[in-house]
Amino acid sequence: MEYIIIGLLILIIILLFILLLKKNNNIDIVDRMSTLEKNLTKDIGDFKYDFSNSLRTDFEHQEQVIERRLNLINEKVNERLDVNFEKTNKTFAGVLERLSKIDEAQKKIDLLSTDIVSLQSILTDKKTRGIFGEVNLNMILSNVFGERNDQIYRLQYALPNNTITDAILFAPKPLGTICIDSKFPLENYQIFIDRGRSKAEREEALKLFKIDVKRHIDAISTKYIIDGATAKQAIMFLPAEAIFAEINAYHTDILNYAYKKHVWITSPTTLMSTLTIISMIIKDMERDKYAKIIHNELNKLGIEFGRYKERWDHLSKSIETVNKDVLSIHTTTDKISKRFESINNVDFAPTLINSKNDGD
Repeated sequence: MEYIIIGLLILIIILLFILLLKKNNNIDIVDRMSTLEKNLTKDIGDFKYDFSNSLRTDFEHQEQVIERRLNLINEKVNERLDVNFEKTNKTFAGVLERLSKIDEAQKKIDLLSTDIVSLQSILTDKKTRGIFGEVNLNMILSNVFGERNDQIYRLQYALPNNTITDAILFAPKPLGTICIDSKFPLENYQIFIDRGRSKAEREEALKLFKIDVKRHIDAISTKYIIDGATAKQAIMFLPAEAIFAEINAYHTDILNYAYKKHVWITSPTTLMSTLTIISMIIKDMERDKYAKIIHNELNKLGIEFGRYKERWDHLSKSIETVNKDVLSIHTTTDKISKRFESINNVDFAPTLINSKNDGD
């Protein structure tokens, strides 16, 4: 733009100059016009050349700047794309991993559902329910007292009345020998807790459930409480926590009935707690027993030490007396030795001479 303005100014000056020349000399105007035309043509040509070079240089510079900026933008975009692609890959990998875990969990849930269905089918049979309760009872006893600890408990123990209890516990007095029997009243319990059943069916199932539990209590009280052979109490083990919780929460009449029959109702949790307390009592009694034995032995040792002291004092007195006698004998021996020494030092010669002279 600056070059264009300068060119216009020059052109205006030339025109003014031509007008002035017309007034002065018409002849010189032609020559001067031709010269000015040439010069102007040359100047315009130079101006165009310089202007085109300047424009080309500016365009090249702008192209370079734009190219650099485009390259920078391209690099930033590629970098952002790479980062986002990496994050997307990680996210996709995480999604795949979670999907695999979900599939695995779904398989486990399916297997668990199958196991639950199979467990329910097993527990529908009374015999298998009995075995299930006995196995749980055995596991609890072995976990508390150790495997096959016959001094504390035994399984399938025969009583004097020709009945066999699932387990018997040789607890210390005042508890004594306690029988433990497993019971699993399940059918009517499942019916009365089923919300899909009618109210009448559920009420009838609840009555039958209470009858089943009380019948088990009567059986345990009659078979496993024997005067002179067992304790005055027995334990009924319910392998299901839900049944135990139902009885304790809503059926106090069953608890009162069991109390009158001297039967303790337990679940896996409460039985383990009870047996743990009994185990601690047994250990404390063993410690007390050994403590009494140690105390008795220490008393006996004290008596023997008293005798030893008495005899040592007597011996010490005897040794002291003997020591005095030894000293006395030693003194007497010194005196006798001195006597012998004085006798040995006696001079007999002058006495013999004097006696001869007296004879003359």
